[in-house]
Amino acid sequence: MYDPTVARLTYRALLGRRRALILGALPMLLIVIAVAVRGLAGADDQTAADLLGGLALATMVPIIGVIAGTGAIGPEIDDGSVVYLLSKPIKRPTIIFTKLIVAVAVTMVFSAVPTLIAGFILNGNGQQVAVAYTVAALVASIAYAALFLLLGTVSRHAVVFGLVYALVWEALFGSLVPGARTLSVQQWSLAVAQKVSGGDLVSSDVGLTTATVLLLAVTVLATWFAGQKLRSLTLAGEE
Repeated sequence: MYDPTVARLTYRALLGRRRALILGALPMLLIVIAVAVRGLAGADDQTAADLLGGLALATMVPIIGVIAGTGAIGPEIDDGSVVYLLSKPIKRPTIIFTKLIVAVAVTMVFSAVPTLIAGFILNGNGQQVAVAYTVAALVASIAYAALFLLLGTVSRHAVVFGLVYALVWEALFGSLVPGARTLSVQQWSLAVAQKVSGGDLVSSDVGLTTATVLLLAVTVLATWFAGQKLRSLTLAGEE
């Protein structure tokens, strides 16, 4: 189910100089802001939770997920180079699964690691805030990568639609509108973080069981649909 050649090509595409600079911009901004806040306000658990929840989890993680998820396959479909990949004796589910693994890994590295660093800078992991939000970032990375990988297979405007989802639905509606929170990857990952923290600083509107089921369902279904779409591209090319 995992092909090293496909993985190598995908890593090369995602971590090229230009895309790597884009991927690294938000994490660097988060750490710079964390240093500034710590210097100005000192260590404060609530401030740490607010910054990690508002900037890291609600904004940085989904945007990086968009870049990594859509970038894992979208450009290959747009420029037609996917035909070369599909001509190889590699099963279509293997291609999708491998690209998902790469997208998840890139999203985790560029979102969870800086979240952990920023959390320790802000309050030294007081009340497990840094670890809780890092776990949330790790969990969210999987679902976001799967969702945006699917989006990359079905639309030529995947990045635009992905950013609209990340900035409007997750960062705005997912944080402010009660009804939308149930259908938010952010809230699902917060349910896991709440369990890790065991305190009141991290909370979610979705129960842990529901969040776990939804995270698994979205990841599995998105991956399956992406595989089906890739299979239809193959059939179209053969015809």
